[in-house]
Amino acid sequence: MAVKSILTEPNKLLRQVSKPVDRVGKEEQQLMDDMLETMYAANGIGLAAIQIGIPKRIIVMDISKDENKKEPRYFVNPIIQNKDKIKSIYEEGCLSVPNQFAEIERPKNCDIEYLDYYGNKQILKAEGLLATCIQHEMDHLEGILFIDYLSKLKKSMIIKKLSKNKSNQIVI
Repeated sequence: MAVKSILTEPNKLLRQVSKPVDRVGKEEQQLMDDMLETMYAANGIGLAAIQIGIPKRIIVMDISKDENKKEPRYFVNPIIQNKDKIKSIYEEGCLSVPNQFAEIERPKNCDIEYLDYYGNKQILKAEGLLATCIQHEMDHLEGILFIDYLSKLKKSMIIKKLSKNKSNQIVI
C-alpha cells in the first residue's frame, strides 16, 4: 500500500467526471488499498479516486470513530437509487478543500447500488453521516465539490484562499 498525494482545489482534474470501472480486478483492489491508506494518513473519512488524480468511479470510506476498530467500505460504480425527501444538515469538510468547512443540506437517507472490493453487486441503505458521506464522495465522481453548494461569494472566497495558500507553497 502507498500513500498518494491528494489534489486540492483549484485543480481542473477535480472537476472531471470519473469513468465507470469495467471490472474489479487486482489493479482496482490495489488502488482501493492505496486510497484507504491515503485517506487514513490524511485523517479523512472518505476519498474518491479522482482526488488522487485517477478518474475512476471508485470511493473508499470509513466513518468509524474508533482508531482501533477500522470499518473500511469500498464502492465501485456507485449509483444512488432512492433519496429521502427529508433533509439533514452536516458540517462538511473535504481533503481536497483543506481547512474549509460549511453546513451542507442533503437527503437524510439514500439507497446505494455498487460493486464491493471483490466486484460483487451490493445494495446499501445509508442514513445519517453514512448517507451524507456517500453523497459527498459521489459528488466527486461528477466533478462536484461541497463548496459548489455555497453562495458564489462564499465559494469564491474559499477558492481565493486556497489559491493563495497554493502559491505560497514551495515544492522541493
